Amino acid sequence: MFDHSTLPRAVLYDWDNTLVDNWGTVRAALNHALVSFDLPAWDEEEARVRIKQSLRDSFPRIFGERWTEARDLFYAYFAAHHLDHLRPLPGAESLLRLFAERGVYQAVVSNKTGKFLRSEAEALGWTQYFGRLVGAQDAPFDKPNIAPVRMALEPSGLEPGPQVWFLGDADIDMECAHGAGLVPVLIGQGEGSGFDRFPPAHRHVDCEALCGLVGAGGDTISVQSGV
Repeated sequence: MFDHSTLPRAVLYDWDNTLVDNWGTVRAALNHALVSFDLPAWDEEEARVRIKQSLRDSFPRIFGERWTEARDLFYAYFAAHHLDHLRPLPGAESLLRLFAERGVYQAVVSNKTGKFLRSEAEALGWTQYFGRLVGAQDAPFDKPNIAPVRMALEPSGLEPGPQVWFLGDADIDMECAHGAGLVPVLIGQGEGSGFDRFPPAHRHVDCEALCGLVGAGGDTISVQSGV
């Protein structure tokens, strides 16, 4: 345990499975594309492991030269359904509100396509909390590259560094944080196998747990270290 850790100047968030649950629609859209290409659908476990990178990074490996056709099928399905089952995860909105009240800059770095990311934030009424919502293809390169981190921080005038936390649920989020020199904070049990190389500095069961610490601690909070 760290006895007291000062609040960050900025917090960057992953989106899916960190702040919101829209997992079923993502997997359904991908399986729609897979089955359309006569490929086997992915079960829950396989999808959890493999759906991390942005579409432009992952689809060429999955679908080969016809990946743009699969992309169009995925986007069409997702566009029709992605708001149907969208819901906040426990404590997410309270955490956003608490950091906002304490003057902490907040932004999102997601590998979800930017237009979908921003429409989901708008549907939840959360746009007010974020200085910028950066999705896949908004920056020259996608997460875990540092490019979307720099884009997300730009309105704050802050440079990437230890005064910035990155909250995410997957090893790719921790990789992004390590690469950009941010403090990696794991939310949940952790998706992926890369935590030995990119360990979180702190971890919390969910946003609700972190929210309790932020709310109780004022300008200082206690955080649990390690995986």
